[in-house]
Amino acid sequence: MKKKLSLLIIFGLILFFVINYTIINNSFSKLKNYVSNDNKFLIKKFLFPYKYISQLENEILKNNSRSPISEVFFAVKKELNFKKSFKDFKTEKRPIENLSNGKILAKYKLFNFHAGINHTIPGTGFIDFYNNDLFILSARGILGYAKNFDNEISFKQIKNNLNDFIGVEQFYKDNWFSFKDLLIHDNNIFVSFTEEIKEDCWNTSLVFGKLDYNKINFVKLFSSDNCIHSINNIDKEFNAHQSGGRIINFDNDHVLLTIGDYRSRFLAQDIASVNGKIIKININDSSYKLFSMGHRNPQGLLLDKKNYIVLETEHGPKGGDEINLISLEEINSDNIPNYGWPISSAGDHYKDPNGDKYEKYPLYNSHSEYGFIEPLKSFVPSIGISEIVKIGEKKYAFGSLKKRALYFFELNSENQIIELEEVEIFERIRDLKFFNNRLFLFLEDSPSIGVISLE
Repeated sequence: MKKKLSLLIIFGLILFFVINYTIINNSFSKLKNYVSNDNKFLIKKFLFPYKYISQLENEILKNNSRSPISEVFFAVKKELNFKKSFKDFKTEKRPIENLSNGKILAKYKLFNFHAGINHTIPGTGFIDFYNNDLFILSARGILGYAKNFDNEISFKQIKNNLNDFIGVEQFYKDNWFSFKDLLIHDNNIFVSFTEEIKEDCWNTSLVFGKLDYNKINFVKLFSSDNCIHSINNIDKEFNAHQSGGRIINFDNDHVLLTIGDYRSRFLAQDIASVNGKIIKININDSSYKLFSMGHRNPQGLLLDKKNYIVLETEHGPKGGDEINLISLEEINSDNIPNYGWPISSAGDHYKDPNGDKYEKYPLYNSHSEYGFIEPLKSFVPSIGISEIVKIGEKKYAFGSLKKRALYFFELNSENQIIELEEVEIFERIRDLKFFNNRLFLFLEDSPSIGVISLE
């Protein structure tokens, strides 16, 4: 009996190594031909799981891979599994950092945001304040709030149906398909996202619901009738990073939403399209009007009621990030402020080997010579400009992604930028809010929440 058992063990070991060597290491090609790909996958997964795991880990390291069987798949799955668990989540306070302007940056690291927008991993998110509470939304739909955040930040999850609007099917297609911003106003909560309106055809949409600390049922507020196909489009280019999605409150009945051009540049000058625009949406009947146009990818938006202006920040092409000022005195149904994209810009096209793009989209350096409004400032090279907030009478701050810095500036009596100051943060700043004389930053390299006191 023992002899038979020994022979069986020896035979099993020999068979193990033969199959392992044959299928995993691409040897004995004739024998492999008799094994289907599906069966090879099953043998790897169940008989040789260490090989299967190793193979997947190698795939995760391929930074250029956009395959669902890669880091996108695992990051999204991990984050959505955490969301389904409905567990609360804490942050871990990290050592403070001294900044170049004499201020101190406190960091609170997040551990449950796994799937990013620009970086596939780690995750990213958006923040807002309401009734002294800090709210947070991940790029894949985790929603939570924190009531006390002086010494530590601990979030309680809020159940929601956000993934009914964009879910695993869309997330696995690419990491740039995601939720884009969070706004809470007057007991309403608004969330923007890249919507797959038709198969592989996208645009930026908005949902909202009544704020509830336990469960929120979101409904559609705005969705365009038109979309940009990821393959079959006029310019044969598509980029959902250029989707905009920033939301701000305008008045009791309206919100403003930014919508990017998805790299279909011509749409920014088409008044029949919402792309490359800021739109003003009526929250009572879902109607909308164009608020401004000629934008590429608006990433920051601020309503300064006291100074009667809106400040907008947007990503340019290769160079040409902009800060734009929209005067509320000039807003009316007969006049849509036009900021020039893609006819005017301080930047250049990323790739144009034949010069064809400049024939359609010349990117003139001057805006005013061609009937457009000049930006307050253009950044060449680009800094990856992000959200903008008001911190004083005519003082403002905005973040950057590419430059990993925070910027402070002031407007003079003629609404010109003075005293622009750059402060290195050393992390991509995805979102920014000003509350109780403190700046709150969503830092997406960690990811973490940064806090800077301006007292």
